[in-house]
Amino acid sequence: MKYIEGERFENEDYTLIHFDQGEYDDCHFVNCKFTAVDLSGSSFSECRFENCDFSLAKIVNTAFKDVSFDTCKLQGVHFEDCNPFLLEFEFVNCILSFSSFYQLKLKDTIFAHCKIQEVGFAETNLQKSKFMDCDLLNTRFENCNLENVDFSTSVNLILDPELNIVKGAVFARSQLSGLLSKYRIRIV
Repeated sequence: MKYIEGERFENEDYTLIHFDQGEYDDCHFVNCKFTAVDLSGSSFSECRFENCDFSLAKIVNTAFKDVSFDTCKLQGVHFEDCNPFLLEFEFVNCILSFSSFYQLKLKDTIFAHCKIQEVGFAETNLQKSKFMDCDLLNTRFENCNLENVDFSTSVNLILDPELNIVKGAVFARSQLSGLLSKYRIRIV
């Protein structure tokens, strides 16, 4: 497997050219297209992806260690397939719709200014994570650890506090209806 360190990749379309599976350390990817590309088995450590499209990318056993995604499309990505060892990433200005984070440990993860619609967080540990100014329309939180998670600036949040651990979580008053939606009551 190739080892690549400190490289910058710009305007690469990996749907047209071959992506070299390997270990990428401290690399910067700008305006790259990974749509439906198989990244399985690759490792990304301390890498930054900026304005990249990962929609429907295959990430079986792919390692993401201290990786940031900025203004990226990651629609339909099954993050639960990636390598969980030292998993750490952040998402800023990203589209994560229709993705899944099933059973992942995502403590202290930053989701800032993201569109997170129709996403599945089932049995996910999100302790101390922050959802800052995110749109969570139809996103499901089931059997999650949401201790000390900050949802206070996000919109369209619906979750059942009885099905999740919410001790210390922060919500805005405007999110009250999303926390009580299963009771079908009106809040005025």
